[in-house]
Amino acid sequence: MTKLSVNINKIATIRNARGGDVPNVLLAAVNCQLFGADGITVHPRPDERHIRYEDVFAIKPAITTEFNIEGNPSDRFIELVMAVRPTQVTLVPDAHDAITSNAGWDTVRHGSYLAGIVSAFKKEGIRTSIFVDPDPVLVENAAIAGADRVELYTEPYAAMYPSNAAKAIEPYITAAETARSAGLGLNAGHDLSLDNLRYFRQCIPWLDEVSIGHALIADALYLGLENAIQMYRRLLSE
Repeated sequence: MTKLSVNINKIATIRNARGGDVPNVLLAAVNCQLFGADGITVHPRPDERHIRYEDVFAIKPAITTEFNIEGNPSDRFIELVMAVRPTQVTLVPDAHDAITSNAGWDTVRHGSYLAGIVSAFKKEGIRTSIFVDPDPVLVENAAIAGADRVELYTEPYAAMYPSNAAKAIEPYITAAETARSAGLGLNAGHDLSLDNLRYFRQCIPWLDEVSIGHALIADALYLGLENAIQMYRRLLSE
């Protein structure tokens, strides 16, 4: 079964909009695990506009499921990951002022840079994934850089899915097959939802993990957090 890692950044966004500690991010992480999530994902950014670095330290000892920290590997981010030692770190090339991640790494141009960071994390026993667009060349160079996994950036798939699902999934199947041939584990994330997740997973059944935040938290407003998590898990098991 493909694992579901719930990204709780949006819960932190709501908290920070009002100040104080409601909703409580730590409680949200614990409840996501209780309700069936296979992992918890956080993406701290330099301005801490949603997940704060202190949240990351608080969450790690409170959960027993997999913990995935995403981010651009600045010196401060690297220090955070080394101190927390999550199950997985996902390297994402987002600019400091990006609203959300909007592209994967150019693993050809930045291959040497990524290789050094990947090596440092792997020496500490931290599984390392590189966020990439669905391009076989980029996937192959992630493997050359030493990554354990790649995470495919799925926003283009989600955008095209309503009008032409078969065409939308084509580059992802090719990239996924390249990852499997290269010995890489396979993750996916960004704009996956209850509408498009089943088809994505059915076309790529060897998918290891999806990281879903915005859509799942939005669904939880209408369906409840536990119900939303269980609905996503059912899609991943079909």
